Amino acid sequence: MVSFVELGLELEGRATIEGDWAGRVTGLGDQHVEIAMMRTPDGHSRLEFSRFLTPPVVADHRNAPVNALGYLRVMFAVDDIDETLERLRARGAQLVGEVVQYKDAYRLCYIRGPEGLLIGLAQELR
Repeated sequence: MVSFVELGLELEGRATIEGDWAGRVTGLGDQHVEIAMMRTPDGHSRLEFSRFLTPPVVADHRNAPVNALGYLRVMFAVDDIDETLERLRARGAQLVGEVVQYKDAYRLCYIRGPEGLLIGLAQELR
């Protein structure tokens, strides 16, 4: 499985969140969620990844196209898109389309990562 560590994030911690108090935030009522907090390479930001155990999943976006309404994706800046793709493919990532170049500014692509999440990769051309 693709790991966000391969993209430079560092696991800060894992936790299980459950109970009515948490459900009041999401509007789902009583819930049981596994979360992982990841710190960005610059140390200034964090991303929280969550997986709901209860209530049951009501929609599955793992195979939805990039332009699906409400579909979540995240993009990472990388130094070398080819090297990054090679590492991520070895861990199960699948290229969605192809690597393209936008003007003389960027090389870009999307891959499917953990749980089918769309992950964009962008290499700035210098």
